[in-house]
Amino acid sequence: MATSDHSSKQYDQELESMRSRILQMGGLVESQLKAALDAFERADAELADSVVQADRRVNDLEIDLDRAVNNIIARRQPTAVDLRMIMGVAKTITDLERIGDESTKIARAAKWLRDKETSFRLNRIPDIRASGDIAAQMLRKSLDAFARLDPSAAAEIIDADQGVDERFRAILRQLVTFMMEDPRSITSALDTVWAAKAIERVGDHAKNIAEHVIYVAQGADVRHATPEEVRRMVASG
Repeated sequence: MATSDHSSKQYDQELESMRSRILQMGGLVESQLKAALDAFERADAELADSVVQADRRVNDLEIDLDRAVNNIIARRQPTAVDLRMIMGVAKTITDLERIGDESTKIARAAKWLRDKETSFRLNRIPDIRASGDIAAQMLRKSLDAFARLDPSAAAEIIDADQGVDERFRAILRQLVTFMMEDPRSITSALDTVWAAKAIERVGDHAKNIAEHVIYVAQGADVRHATPEEVRRMVASG
């Protein structure tokens, strides 16, 4: 019995360690996203370079965590709630790595705009920063929901994704206006679309993490549910 209890305690520690490392990766990605948004807003090429370099660390963490997941599955053969946790962790790893990739895209767009004459005008479209801030808030809240395994908080994040999508459409309308007024702005406008789309994708991945939280906590698959349906499922527990 003592050996069984020891093994169970060690298993719980392994799961908790894996969750802690996910949050470490999430903190790095969150910092990377904020730096990318700042680089884009200020057309700061040096800061943009630091974002691109940080992505290597994110990729290293992804590989390390993937190994940890595979190792625990092979050794522990988890079932039920533990299996849901490990599947949720595996999917969250992928979404965090992709948020790192999207942050890198924003940073590269900042560098491209830095070299264009119209960058001062285009990279300061207010909706770009507003959209980025919403996406960053979604990421932060999704990580907090993951840390607490809070399905109610996760449901609120899923609802917030609509705001990012609406901002993206507003940015496209503004850029079309720029291009119609001055065809010379087309290449810069396309670079800005690249950044805006990356921000929209960050929101999507943060939403995915929130969906993983609900799956781990309640076993409900809400990937294709509307925000209203998600709220009802979470409330019914």
